[in-house]
Amino acid sequence: MLETMGWISIVPVALAVILAFVTRNTIVSLATACVLGCFMAGKGVFGFTDLLKTSLGNADFIWVVTINMMVAVMAAYFEKSGAIEGFTAIVDKKKFKRKSIQLITWLLGCFIFFSDSFSPLFVGGVMRKLSDKAKISREKLAYICDSTSAPVAVFLPITSWSAYLCGLTIGIGAIATQSDAFNLFVKAMPFNFYAVFSIFFVGLICAGIIPEYGPMKKAELRAQKEGKLLRDGAVPLMSAELTDMKVSTKVKPRVFLNFVLPILIFLGVSFGTFAVLGSTKVMEAAVIVVLFMSVSLLIQGMSMQEISDTFMLGIKGAMPAIVILALAYPLNTLSKEMGTANFIINCTKSFLTPALLPFVIFVVSAVMAFATGSSWGTFAICLPIALPLAFNATGNEVTALVAACFAAVAGGGVFGDHCSPVSDTTILSSMGAASDHIDHVKTQLPYALTVAVICAVCYLVIGMIFA
Repeated sequence: MLETMGWISIVPVALAVILAFVTRNTIVSLATACVLGCFMAGKGVFGFTDLLKTSLGNADFIWVVTINMMVAVMAAYFEKSGAIEGFTAIVDKKKFKRKSIQLITWLLGCFIFFSDSFSPLFVGGVMRKLSDKAKISREKLAYICDSTSAPVAVFLPITSWSAYLCGLTIGIGAIATQSDAFNLFVKAMPFNFYAVFSIFFVGLICAGIIPEYGPMKKAELRAQKEGKLLRDGAVPLMSAELTDMKVSTKVKPRVFLNFVLPILIFLGVSFGTFAVLGSTKVMEAAVIVVLFMSVSLLIQGMSMQEISDTFMLGIKGAMPAIVILALAYPLNTLSKEMGTANFIINCTKSFLTPALLPFVIFVVSAVMAFATGSSWGTFAICLPIALPLAFNATGNEVTALVAACFAAVAGGGVFGDHCSPVSDTTILSSMGAASDHIDHVKTQLPYALTVAVICAVCYLVIGMIFA
């Protein structure tokens, strides 16, 4: 029996989700859940401040916040230099229709696969003006950005996600080396239903093959018929510093120099570091691009003061998302300390039979990731439990059942990262699209649940076939 505080461990996360939907104020909801959760965990009067120090004073939080800020500064430079307007004008000449803009956004998201943190921020920032002009709701843009970030990153074997998952499997059952782990990852790719189905589902939605339904349909009708990209009273997760920025009069709009070249530098550093070091240095790439653009704009004639002001406007534009991240991380830490994930596992262990193994593992991983907002945390807890059970059922051989169980953990974990209101990727997608965060969650959730139900049925069938 894994250590947990029992049913009380799920209260803080449940409270945060319920309050977020009821009040539509994510910051107040997260803060309330954190403070009350600290008291429930017996942390005392100073529990919340101690929790902040523990959860925010680490490399993971600094990494995601730095990427967030640097991408926001890049977006500010793109806007200020006139590069985005120039890019929009070029695309406008092609006279792409609404459907084509959505498909371009989808393809761009699939192409920026190496970082689930960078992808939604970049794709949303680049495509937002074109999307707005085509009367695509901000909720729809956020959904496209979100559905082509973590699902793509967890599927391909050349990302940090694959390296992390492989690292967790070494030493379990027949997986003795990194090579064994990589082979298992590749073998599990056809069974990673949630990643594959999510990517194709959003593509079919963008192409109009699958019609809109639920809250997203209402959002899209509002955008097309009333011209309202956001609902009345919505609070975009990006401040006006970025969304309403004026183009500088001191530099000429140069799309290649101030847009295409920075992107090529970013991709070059990201792929180059992966090829040489085996690890994609996304944060470092973003910092290098910001430095390059700062110097480039200075040489082009923009004053040091205007560059400095633009830099700070970028930081200010990122603050709404950073504040939410600064509350989501403590809540995730609190859930871990209270044993939320362990409680969920303890509730399901009794019926983990070989035939039901992939199905139950997927559902448990999905619920756990949604509740904690952490796919990687879900991987770390579920893989050491799921794989031994799978190997036990197969006589310690790497069979299709083992691969399916591995993929079930990966897919279930991504479900939470994909649509949980306390997930950093969900938050960053809202920021990239400048969408109201809770509106993004509400409109995306029915689509994500549709894919999750289809995947659950597939895992049920797979378990019966290969058990």
